[in-house]
Amino acid sequence: MMAEDIQHNQKANFNGLTKSAKSGASKKLTIKNFKDRPELTDSYTEDTWIKLRDAVSAIQNSTSIKYNLEELYQAVENLCSYKVSPVLYKQLRQVCEDHIQAQIHQFREYPSSVMGHFLSFLKRMNRCWQDHCSQTIMIRSIFLFLDRTYILQNSLLPSIWDTGLELFRTHIVSDGAVQSRTVEGILEQIERERNGETVDRSLLRSLLGMLSDLQVYKDSFEQRFLTETNRLYAAEGQRLMQERDVRSFLPNSHTDALHMLEKQLLGEHMNAILQKGLWMLLDENRVCELTLLYELLSKVKGGLMTLLQAWRDYIKSFGGEIVSSPEKDKELVQELLDFKDKMDHVTQRCFQRNDNFINAMKEAFENFINKRPNKPAELIAKYVDSKLRAGNKEATEEELERILDKIMIIFRFIHGKDVFEAFYKKDLAKRLLVGKSASVDAEKSMLSKLKHECGAAFTSKLEGMFKDMELSKDIMIQFKQVCVRRYILLNTQSASQMTHYTLSLSLEMLVCKLFYLGKHSGRKLQWQPTLGHAVLKTEFKEGKKELQVSLFQTLVLLMFNESDEYSVEEIRTATGIEDGELKRTLQSLACGKARVLNKMPRGKDVEDADRFHFNSDFTHKLFRIKINQIQMKETVEEQVSTTERVFQDRQYQIDAALVRIMKMRKTLSHNLLVSELYNQLKFPVKPADLKKRIESLIDRDYMERDKENPNQYHYVA
Repeated sequence: MMAEDIQHNQKANFNGLTKSAKSGASKKLTIKNFKDRPELTDSYTEDTWIKLRDAVSAIQNSTSIKYNLEELYQAVENLCSYKVSPVLYKQLRQVCEDHIQAQIHQFREYPSSVMGHFLSFLKRMNRCWQDHCSQTIMIRSIFLFLDRTYILQNSLLPSIWDTGLELFRTHIVSDGAVQSRTVEGILEQIERERNGETVDRSLLRSLLGMLSDLQVYKDSFEQRFLTETNRLYAAEGQRLMQERDVRSFLPNSHTDALHMLEKQLLGEHMNAILQKGLWMLLDENRVCELTLLYELLSKVKGGLMTLLQAWRDYIKSFGGEIVSSPEKDKELVQELLDFKDKMDHVTQRCFQRNDNFINAMKEAFENFINKRPNKPAELIAKYVDSKLRAGNKEATEEELERILDKIMIIFRFIHGKDVFEAFYKKDLAKRLLVGKSASVDAEKSMLSKLKHECGAAFTSKLEGMFKDMELSKDIMIQFKQVCVRRYILLNTQSASQMTHYTLSLSLEMLVCKLFYLGKHSGRKLQWQPTLGHAVLKTEFKEGKKELQVSLFQTLVLLMFNESDEYSVEEIRTATGIEDGELKRTLQSLACGKARVLNKMPRGKDVEDADRFHFNSDFTHKLFRIKINQIQMKETVEEQVSTTERVFQDRQYQIDAALVRIMKMRKTLSHNLLVSELYNQLKFPVKPADLKKRIESLIDRDYMERDKENPNQYHYVA
């Protein structure tokens, strides 16, 4: 195409672009709606297209672009917003096609009589292909808005990248002479290597990748390659038959042929096969293909090690995405369990339970699960809590046991097990105190697993909770004998780290306190109102009923022994319950299903001006009625408090380990001290935190710096 023709076409294109803009722009797409966009005019549209065309031309000719890339991107967005996308896409394609058509001449006119012309030709073809790919990527970055809007919405249109591939295939590679010379050149290089010569493998890999990306590999190259390979083996067979007798020919030729096949078909393309296909096979759980891949690569030198590394990288990448997405925290543990099951299945079915692959999987899991410190440990503890709570009907006892076993496998990978312990301990206390544990056997089974994994010290406090519960039952029996009208569950140790409240106790509850202190002199009793519960006997017009209520509900209801009506302020003053907790308690008694109190005025929310009176008309078909407390979900403050308590405990452990090491070694350099400290600690810690603890011990005179060498420490007896 002559330069004059190109200019003529471009001018016609400007007019078409402008005309389309005029007819396609709606009233909504005006300057009023897009204040930062210029008004659409023939001049603006033509100038914009010239600017974009010049930028594309500069990219194709590897010259500097006159305009700012952000400005070019904005220009494309403006044209697309004015409904000229179809013409813009058509013109972009035409510019790209004109450029690619001009490239074919350098290959058609390439001299075939020059010595080594095939290699020179292949290098030129590869350079042209690489330039085309980089240019297409750059052009797409400018026209990205067009690619992601108009083209994406039209399924029949190929993307800008696919358009580039299509044009290169149509005008370059599909040319008969060019394709023939390219294939001949590749086969020549392969034959040279088979004959022992050194060839440029990266060049061959790039060109074969080009044929594959352009989807012409099978039609243009594969059959020729297999034919040449067949010819090679036929010639090799003739040579061996002439040089050797039958006894040596049969085994040797079989072995040599196999080795040659494995090397050429697998060994030479091993990395490419894994890069292009392994992750897809694992994502889609293609068991048969993965099994075949393992068997084939096991026959190639270094094949399994290459597969092992790719397998490890896949697990780290896929698992890292699971762990590093806070928005998916609710499903994190279940996704980890499912992923682990899937990888176990692959190692057993496809990788023949190879120990190296199993160990690589464990290493990869440990690596990615600790990329996000502490949070996985917390979420695993909460997941266990959800499975061990009463009301979990998802699994039978046998299925629950299997789930706990799987959780323990994930638990082993966690470095910060003390974080798991803190959250597990808090949740276990709640399950036991409010009677929400699904199964005592399951609870003790989980403790046994933790004890086996982490030792007796790890579970000693957890086991103590069960002893406290047994002791509490004995106290309850004795209390019932003293006061049969009312009984309340007391506990002083299991939830010692829960939030404490200062409450105004009723006379009945003071009786409970006095009873407990009479049994255990010298102890301090702390109420845990969020975890305690009571059974109150009461009389309605319908008859006698028993109400199973929380400790907060108990405090409120017992007030109505003295009067039939109270305001919110009167109840708050009398009970000392915190405002938010009080309103939730009154809601549960007056706005829930079992309304033993009436609220005036009626409504779902409790306001400070509301008044409450005893509902003597209350009716219910059951004799004992459980009134559920409106529970507030675990707050951010509670999570932070638990985490901070873990960090505080870690500081004590670091201090103890430092003193223990220095007391034994007397004098140590900083690096040796830190090294020994890492060997003793069972949780991850940053060097900066260790330095702070060392400084703290120096300030408290447990150790001191050497006066001449500040990087050396001495123990202070």
